[in-house]
Amino acid sequence: MKNFLVSPSPHIHTSTSTATLMRDVVIALMPAVIVSVIFYGWSELLVLGVSVAACVLLEYVITKFLLKKENTVCDWSAAVTGILLALNVPPTCPWWVVAVGALVAIGVAKMTFGGIGMNIFNPALVGRVFLLVSFPTFMTDWTIPAGFITTDAVSGATLLGKYAEGGVEAIQGVDYIKTLFFNIGGSAGEISALALLAGWVYLLVRRVIKPWITLSIWATVAAVSLVFWLAAPDQFTDPVFNLLAGGMILGSCFMATDYVTSPMSVKGGVVFGVGIGFISLMIRYFGSYPEGMSFAILIMNAVVPLINLAFHQKKYGRK
Repeated sequence: MKNFLVSPSPHIHTSTSTATLMRDVVIALMPAVIVSVIFYGWSELLVLGVSVAACVLLEYVITKFLLKKENTVCDWSAAVTGILLALNVPPTCPWWVVAVGALVAIGVAKMTFGGIGMNIFNPALVGRVFLLVSFPTFMTDWTIPAGFITTDAVSGATLLGKYAEGGVEAIQGVDYIKTLFFNIGGSAGEISALALLAGWVYLLVRRVIKPWITLSIWATVAAVSLVFWLAAPDQFTDPVFNLLAGGMILGSCFMATDYVTSPMSVKGGVVFGVGIGFISLMIRYFGSYPEGMSFAILIMNAVVPLINLAFHQKKYGRK
């Protein structure tokens, strides 16, 4: 009788790989990238170019010369981090500030932990929060640069910034339909909720992500803000505002759903999403920063190991 060698699982293989998944994420981000470039012009192209190039180059150098491992830039994960970082900073951000953010995102948040699959926190968000704390002037400059459909740079302010400074009265008359299509002002990725939602639907159709984390974030934000709004409409914003304003759509669709930094089980993902939605809303309402999505995701990233312990996936072949 012949001897058979049985290797460890998994035994079933598909054509899906890290590179194919990351390419799908890049494709899903393209509608938001295109809209941001149209409205913000060459300034946004420079931010995108520097961010992606710096992330890819840094990962190549660290992998080859420091870790001395097989190069991983071909898996597209560094490019995804670069695009997400670019969408999380203002289009007027100086190129060298963007490069520093890329260094922190790749060098500290990703490669320090061993590279893709081993990082605890979402790299792009770590880079963004570092820049927000270190360079607040650049990260809160909401000047709107001249784009390919506009000719002059103008001064703008985010909806959340207006609310933080002037309360509910400062955002009276906001056109939510207009905000859904384009919302000029803020980080580049905040410009079009519809473009981000189109990319999210693409990821769902391609089965790159599951909807539970995103939907639980939205449901929590809607439910909690509805309670506050009904209790004091002159003090707190309504659910639609909280869903459309700021980085809610970008964070819930593309960063909270990151494979590496989110829970493995469906129930765990729901708990993860509920935590993100609640924390982000509390920061918006009571914190010193107008936007709380980045902080909320990073806080819940740290809780993921505990969530995975509490909510196990069923092992293959077991009831």
